[in-house]
Amino acid sequence: MSDPAIEAHDLSKTFPGGVVAVNGLDLAVPRDCVYGLIGRNGAGKTTAIRMLMGLLRPNRGTARLLGADMWTAPREQRARVAYVSQAQQVHGWMTPEELCHYASHFYERWDGPYARDLAERFGIPWQTQVGLLSGGEQRKAAILLAFAARPEVLLLDEPAAGLDPIARRELIDEIIDVLSRAEGCAVLFSTHIISDLERIAEYVGIMDRGRIVTSARLEDLQSHTKRVQVILGDTLPPGFKLPVIPGTIRSTVEGPVVTAVVRMDTESQLDEIRRIPGVRVNVFPVGLEEIFIELFGRGARGEFMEESL
Repeated sequence: MSDPAIEAHDLSKTFPGGVVAVNGLDLAVPRDCVYGLIGRNGAGKTTAIRMLMGLLRPNRGTARLLGADMWTAPREQRARVAYVSQAQQVHGWMTPEELCHYASHFYERWDGPYARDLAERFGIPWQTQVGLLSGGEQRKAAILLAFAARPEVLLLDEPAAGLDPIARRELIDEIIDVLSRAEGCAVLFSTHIISDLERIAEYVGIMDRGRIVTSARLEDLQSHTKRVQVILGDTLPPGFKLPVIPGTIRSTVEGPVVTAVVRMDTESQLDEIRRIPGVRVNVFPVGLEEIFIELFGRGARGEFMEESL
């Protein structure tokens, strides 16, 4: 990939007390793309995003947006980037109209008409103090400010937190709109709501223990991960031992049925098992949420084949 919009190399951060939040993270996100970042609580997603934004200094490694380190980048460079944090706070004594007027001074590409249009579509009272709005409305106001900046890089850390399903759908629609209006815009979207990512993400990175354990096109990740069910018949000889299902990530056995989540490049890798007399093999598709649960659910080891864009 040439000139990624978002990139990190060997990015690491250890907090006082020896808490390792990010550990050798590598990331490259191209322009004109939505990259979804998922992982369990404490995986290091927020810390990684804050280092990308230049809000935290890494102990090791590099983090760049549009080729620049945001820790030292000039204002003109930072104005090309917008960010919505997990706990975004806006000035409660200002109205949305006043907030937009204030923010417009920091972004050369600020789109005032679009901000007003978003406020109407989001149902945000334009001239009511933000502090008097509901939590969800305040959240939408923060998102509005990021979108109206017309950024080239948009970092969203759990942006849908506190939003109802309708507001979440509006958020996803607006991310699509941002991409359609701003050629080359890169979006890094961290969330626990995996169904949202499945609607918009082209790439997905799964993060665990401070690093990305797999990074792939969403379509490829889903098409190459299957649930395989092997049913053992009554005609098998006593003490028969089923061969390991190739590509198994995790498997369970319940009576005569073996169920495995499998990394599968081609169904021909199941031919050896299919040739066993008295054995039936079924293959089912799996969604991103199921893949995530199998990787990191109770008893899972969180192991997966590492890939890159």
